[in-house]
Amino acid sequence: MRHGKYPFIIGFLAVPVALYATFVVAAYVQTFQLSLTSWSGFGVIKYVGFDNFVKLWEDELFWKSLRHNAYLLFLLPILTIALALVFAFLLNVGGGTKGGVTRGVWGSKFYRVIFFFPQLMALAIVAVIFGRVFSSDKSGMLNGLFPDSWSPWLFLADERWALTCILAVLVWQAVGFYVVLFSAGMGSIGEEIYEAAALDGATRVTLFFRITLPLLWNTIQTGWVYLGIAAFDAFALVNIMTVDRGGPDGATSVLAMMIYRNTFEYSQVGYASALGVVLFFLTLTFAALTLRVTRRDAV
Repeated sequence: MRHGKYPFIIGFLAVPVALYATFVVAAYVQTFQLSLTSWSGFGVIKYVGFDNFVKLWEDELFWKSLRHNAYLLFLLPILTIALALVFAFLLNVGGGTKGGVTRGVWGSKFYRVIFFFPQLMALAIVAVIFGRVFSSDKSGMLNGLFPDSWSPWLFLADERWALTCILAVLVWQAVGFYVVLFSAGMGSIGEEIYEAAALDGATRVTLFFRITLPLLWNTIQTGWVYLGIAAFDAFALVNIMTVDRGGPDGATSVLAMMIYRNTFEYSQVGYASALGVVLFFLTLTFAALTLRVTRRDAV
């Protein structure tokens, strides 16, 4: 049995590893290669060394897009995780202890389904819906709520608020998944822990910060990494919702949007590949630093 173990394992892994190497690893290697070229997507590939990275360093739109990604990277995980933790705590523990059993608020099972609804919708559909919600005329849902005497609020057409609108939609779309994720984590915490704390007179706030948060730390850490990766993307919402796909005047441009436009609109595949390489290392660095900085002993 032991003699045939390795051929058995190799037989199972051979096809998945080959597919991964072909469609993922090879694609990364090709992107790194193309980042050193001036290829337009057609014709002969001409190598230009690090010229694309020099151009990128001097590109004002790149730095603006990077700042926008940093803005989303800072606020999206904080807001989403904070809201999801509060809602998950209410759905699992918020009702207090009754008859020796820790309960959520009334109707918690129904609320779990409602919170998860946004995950059932494609991100493109979410973008179309909120494009109408934030519409800058009276046909928009929010502007339609204002009195007729008020001037319509521009929302996505206002440089000051456009990116905040994108952030709001990202949080709305993501929070339901993390409510369910954290609820599952809280469900695995032993009832006796909450009961013992309740007998000692712990309030709900104490239960949240002294018991729930420490025991959910690994789940929160994973969620933070996933949300950070989502913050480095935001392509679908920016592409569909914003003025001139990244406007007004680059106020919502992100790196993923720059990659798309340079590839398919400007025929600068080499430059887009250089942007992709930068985005790859930024995402990898963020994930590694997050896991390193937030690492702690398991409880």
